[in-house]
Amino acid sequence: MITKERLYKQIESLPDKLEIEDLIEKLLLIGKIDSRIEESDTDKTLTEEELDREIQKW
Repeated sequence: MITKERLYKQIESLPDKLEIEDLIEKLLLIGKIDSRIEESDTDKTLTEEELDREIQKW
């Protein structure tokens, strides 16, 4: 989830004119990045060893 503060900072960094689609893409990307950071901070990620075991199952 993106905070208002982060949203404001991102909007300020955008060019004066842009396509709505570009804004939506950027916000979706930021949301995904923030979600992954949150997962990492709360230990909801796999260790390298766990990942290796998962890959072996493929």
